Amino acid sequence: MNQAPAAGTTPQTLSSLLLPLTDRTLLVPSVALAELINQRPAEPRIGVPDWYLGDIIWRDLRLPLLSFETASSGTPPAAPAPGARIAVINALGGRPHLKFFALLVQGIPRPHKLDASLAPAGAPLAALELDSAQVEGGVARIPDLVGLEQKLADIGLI
Repeated sequence: MNQAPAAGTTPQTLSSLLLPLTDRTLLVPSVALAELINQRPAEPRIGVPDWYLGDIIWRDLRLPLLSFETASSGTPPAAPAPGARIAVINALGGRPHLKFFALLVQGIPRPHKLDASLAPAGAPLAALELDSAQVEGGVARIPDLVGLEQKLADIGLI
């Protein structure tokens, strides 16, 4: 039988998600994901960078839909794969006009429990990647989600 950690101790595991992208997998805490929704057409905006795929409507809110791959490495946005989804992400940067944003993901995120045995992968990092870790199935990148929010602020959209 599992017991709850004693008061004043830290949990031994952290629930996280592996988000599949076109050319990499992101590792994010489960609490970062507000909801996973089916892919839907985005309303394009004029004069925005390639990584800004357009706006989507979610729960009566207009959210920016972003390509992490393009924002971090400048590669052209990939066409959504069959089964692509949209990950609605809780904004962490404390900006009053940005509570959520959306990332195009190329499949369904997989749950992953992080524990003290998490091994750094030492992989080369692209912009907006804080670190890499060895996880089941390969290397996962830890994204700088606040940095991604900053890119939205830098182009004047929040």
